[in-house]
Amino acid sequence: MPSYQANLARFDEHDAQVVGISIDSRHANAAWAEKLGGISYPLLSDFYPHGAVAQAYGVLKPEGYAERAIFIIDKSGTVRYIDVHDGGEQPDEEQIFEELAKLG
Repeated sequence: MPSYQANLARFDEHDAQVVGISIDSRHANAAWAEKLGGISYPLLSDFYPHGAVAQAYGVLKPEGYAERAIFIIDKSGTVRYIDVHDGGEQPDEEQIFEELAKLG
C-alpha cells in the first residue's frame, strides 16, 4: 500500500516492520509494486499452495481471494491486533499506530 511506504518512518518509531502478503504470484506482486512506483518493504507471495498463509490467519474467502487484513504481531510471535476489511476498503492507519503505541 502506498500509504505504508509513505509512513515507514512512523512504523520505525514503533520498531515495527511492515510486510505485505498477497495471494497473487510474485510476478503479479512485482508488477503491482512497480505500478505504485516501488515499495521498499517486503512484499511476499502466498501463491502456492494458494492462500495457505491467508487460510491459516482466517482471511481466505471460500471464493479463493483474501480479505484485506492487518495483523500486528509482537516480537514473541503473538498476534496482538487484527483488523479485517473487504478488498475495496482502506484500513485506518491512525488506528494501527494507536495499537502499535500500546505495545511500546
